Amino acid sequence: MHPLQCVLQTQRWGPLASVSWLLLRTCRAHSNVPSTACPSLERQQEDGVRKDFSSRLASGPTFQHFLRSASAPQEKPDMEDPPPYLTVDELLGRQRKVYLETYGCQMNVNDTEIAWSILQKSGYLRTRNLQEADVILLVTCSIREKAEQTIWNRLHQLKALKTKRLRSRVPLRIGILGCMAERLKEEILNREKMVDILAGPDAYRDLPRLLAVAESGQQAANVLLSLDETYADVMPVQTSPSATSAFVSIMRGCDNMCSYCIVPFTRGRERSRPVASILEEVRKLSEQVLQLIHERDNICKQIHLPAQSGSSRVLEAMRRGYSREAYVELIHHIRESIPGVSLSSDFIAGFCGETEDDHLQTVSLLREVQYNMGFLFAYSMRQKTRAYHRLKDDVPEEVKLRRLEELITVFREEATKANMASVGCTQLVLVEGHSKRSATDLCGRNDGNLKVIFPDVEMEDVNNSEVKVRAQPGDYVLVKITSTSSQTLKGHVLCRTTLKDSSAYC
Repeated sequence: MHPLQCVLQTQRWGPLASVSWLLLRTCRAHSNVPSTACPSLERQQEDGVRKDFSSRLASGPTFQHFLRSASAPQEKPDMEDPPPYLTVDELLGRQRKVYLETYGCQMNVNDTEIAWSILQKSGYLRTRNLQEADVILLVTCSIREKAEQTIWNRLHQLKALKTKRLRSRVPLRIGILGCMAERLKEEILNREKMVDILAGPDAYRDLPRLLAVAESGQQAANVLLSLDETYADVMPVQTSPSATSAFVSIMRGCDNMCSYCIVPFTRGRERSRPVASILEEVRKLSEQVLQLIHERDNICKQIHLPAQSGSSRVLEAMRRGYSREAYVELIHHIRESIPGVSLSSDFIAGFCGETEDDHLQTVSLLREVQYNMGFLFAYSMRQKTRAYHRLKDDVPEEVKLRRLEELITVFREEATKANMASVGCTQLVLVEGHSKRSATDLCGRNDGNLKVIFPDVEMEDVNNSEVKVRAQPGDYVLVKITSTSSQTLKGHVLCRTTLKDSSAYC
């Protein structure tokens, strides 16, 4: 068997098998007994090798060792030492402007964000104006022939732009990134001489070097696939300011080898990102969401954060993945990030094994957090759930109902206290329609998603004070709050307004 085939096969066996194979090969390599030795000597040697191998394996790394090693993001320096033919200064972008175009799947969207994160740290600037770009990078797709043909057509368009480039400006550099660069490397460089750089999906860290080489007038390419590159330490930078969603990549490559698919050959072997780096990216996205809720008037300042219980012991039995202390810390962080935020939650009374002390801890959490809205229920066992198979529904029904009533009472007391802070204040309300309980009243929601009831009467319009209008569903109105309960606010309407104009009154 060819040595390379041996290595590839050990990678399929997994970490322990790889170590076993390497140790076994080491034992054999250090044996002084020739292969033509007599059978008895061979058996003795095999016994010695087996014992030596067993002792080495016992003292070697365990499976948990490999899991621990894979759990943390790989730390890589922001700026690696330059190759001998380049200086550190040549690797810097020097405020050259980069224009990025993304084609294909969501992985390419994520690749674009990774590539831009790397270039941004190297001193490049981003532009959305093709005419002012100094570097144009196309993040490409090879899943179908049509996807590749789209790129060939785009390159012909860009060729004219590069030809007409004024000599007084720095030369325009064009790069092909991603799957098409990996699949058609030589063809792209030979067929389209105007392409300056190629970077495969695992070579984005090399973009500053590739661009620096291209500055000398040479074509530069790196399409090497990696067995371990996940960009775990690179925080993607969203490239679209109007994006309404974000993707978090948890793995790269594919091992499935579907008979019709090119992905394993363009993106390489399957490997997962370390869990720690995934969680860190999600945390940062969450921080951005909190910041946006705080800054934007058109985003409701309300967050639903289900607690289910105030007891860490019960939360563990529920397999919620957090403790009471962690939950309360998150509540404090949200309120610091979004002053005046409205909070809602879910609670279950009488879960399996819940004691009276556990119940009282839930009561105390309700008092501590003081939710604006709540959804509280008595526990009912559901078939097929883990609790059905592993736990005992041992809280009597009458105890569940009594505890539920106590939770509801405490919730309403605390919600009323929280809502009382709104009395006397003028609030912006989005009209939803008539109140279900009164045909003469309208109902809407304030900035905290709380229900606001007010009379359906004629009012002024801030943009035309001479005209009297009646509020319609979808209108914004200003309402002065006069009374409150645990569930609703009541007040009288002042005028119809707009989201933009309301800031002068609220």
